[in-house]
Amino acid sequence: MIKTRFSPSPTGMLHLGNVRAALFSALYAKKNNGHFILRIEDTDASRSEQKYSDILQDDLKWLGLEWQEGPGIEGPNAPYYQSQRHEIYANYYKQLEDLHLAYPCFCSEQELALNRKIQLSRGQPPRYPGTCRALSKEEVTKRIMDGKKPALRFHVKKQQLVEFVDLVKGPQRFNSDDIGDFIIRRAEGTASFMFCNAIDDSLMKITHILRGEDHLANTPRQLLILKALGMHIPHYGHLSLITSGEGGKLSKREGSFSLHDLHEQGYLSQAVLNYLARLSHAYNDPRLMTFDELAANFYLEKLSRSSAQFDENQLLHWQKEAVMALPPMLVWDWFGYDIKKSIPPALHDLFIEAIKPNISFPYEAKEWVNILFSEEIQFDTEQLNVLKAAGDAFFIAALKSSETHGADLKAILDDLKTSQNVAGKKLFMPVRIALTGQIHGPELLQIVGLLGKEKMRQRFECAREAVREN
Repeated sequence: MIKTRFSPSPTGMLHLGNVRAALFSALYAKKNNGHFILRIEDTDASRSEQKYSDILQDDLKWLGLEWQEGPGIEGPNAPYYQSQRHEIYANYYKQLEDLHLAYPCFCSEQELALNRKIQLSRGQPPRYPGTCRALSKEEVTKRIMDGKKPALRFHVKKQQLVEFVDLVKGPQRFNSDDIGDFIIRRAEGTASFMFCNAIDDSLMKITHILRGEDHLANTPRQLLILKALGMHIPHYGHLSLITSGEGGKLSKREGSFSLHDLHEQGYLSQAVLNYLARLSHAYNDPRLMTFDELAANFYLEKLSRSSAQFDENQLLHWQKEAVMALPPMLVWDWFGYDIKKSIPPALHDLFIEAIKPNISFPYEAKEWVNILFSEEIQFDTEQLNVLKAAGDAFFIAALKSSETHGADLKAILDDLKTSQNVAGKKLFMPVRIALTGQIHGPELLQIVGLLGKEKMRQRFECAREAVREN
């Protein structure tokens, strides 16, 4: 069975790069009738918080990513919080020590920093020089008795070639001499990411791992661990990073925000889903697709090796597509309480129908609530110029016609066209600005339906007064 996983650290909100890796993993599992596993990597107790674990799970569910094993869905590989798996890791630490492939390291951060500085000054790549590798059992015991707490390092044998075929980037080759002995257990006793990530992937029988290319250098180290222990080895694929339009690291302004931010801003999950699915993956179908449709058309071979550029315009495109596809009842829920309470019950359906093509976010719906249901209306300089160009006689005629025809806007416009000898933009624009204070917006017939006869007359009168005063 195909098994994929997403293994976030609960140290903050999920950002787009993390979410895309989760999405691609879930899509691949779905396409192959496999399992998608969620595992919380919370061994770093100083930075991990349960609130972030809860939030990231809620955010993944909002996006439509459902896991078949993980928190809340206990399976054969439980527990799914790494902080609860220390005994499992301890067993494998002992195996490596028995194989003389792991040893205690007492080097301080200051000593390690000095070593790195010396190596760099010599033009050498910074790596651990093996200072504690040759310590005898007696020396190790004495240092522990003296109160020193050692980290545990994996012994990387010299002149080994570590090779694997990356699912995205193709054949990869690393020389063990360029890696150096690395920490697999921290001095305070917790497992390092490098170690527990590899052990859990193997024990949970993960078959395919999709993660950011910033983890590419971790893969040879994890392969060394798994091969030393004779454990199951997954296939690895490293996704190109998401960059700014200039090819650099994303800033907050350019899209380095969290999935939670997008939800809070009013983005629809279907929009985010479709946008992220196309970052580094080519889809031939330009339609807004469901998760199942995206999965059916997902192929590892279509994953790009080039960096994916964040494009807010594309995200907004999918947001608009998602809004237009949303059924009226779900649009109503999306508005939120503050908007819904301000709309007269009899006008719910008409309000949704009228403004849906003109908005992408709930705050824009709120603006139209204020425009249509407030008593006062304001005009800026550009709008006043249009009203003044129409003239006082135009609005006198509009008021007179509304007395005769009520809220029959078609009849009012026909009267104005004849009496004022205007057509096209010179006819419609003054009416639109008078009724809404906006140059663009919903269809005029729908606006009149929402305003009603009396408010329409009030707004024609307000426009006439604005012309007279200016």
